Amino acid sequence: MEPIIVEAVGTVVGGRAEAFDDDWNTEEALIRLDGTRFGPGSVAGLDAFSHLEVLFQFHRVDPSDVHTAARRPRGNPEWPEVGIFAQRGKNRPNRLGVSRCRLLAVEGLDLRVRGLDAIDGSPVLDVKPYMAEFGPQGETVQPAWATELMRAYY
Repeated sequence: MEPIIVEAVGTVVGGRAEAFDDDWNTEEALIRLDGTRFGPGSVAGLDAFSHLEVLFQFHRVDPSDVHTAARRPRGNPEWPEVGIFAQRGKNRPNRLGVSRCRLLAVEGLDLRVRGLDAIDGSPVLDVKPYMAEFGPQGETVQPAWATELMRAYY
């Protein structure tokens, strides 16, 4: 496969300094867009949306720590071993995270958000407004362990 080159569009500023699970909805941070590449027109109309979808990199995960084999999420012995593509852990190929968060304000090229589960300094690769029509169509299904894992995440 050909390599894909992606340049960050911005950086997470503030919020948590370290990644740890749960209570992300209490966190507020900025997504500071790159002012050398983007101007006010890049965010025109964004303030009409309540939520964003943010693609970011888990920049502190060492590539040698990437897991591809099955493992128990959070090391919980009560949960089944599942592959990396059946979980949302940070130690994954390409070290990419996707988060939906509340947009609190657009302040120039700073997007003030709550509930972004990325840490201070995370490179932001893309920002999109969340539109309900891009959400799942029809019923969604997930295993009980996933519901238990996410109980206190936000």
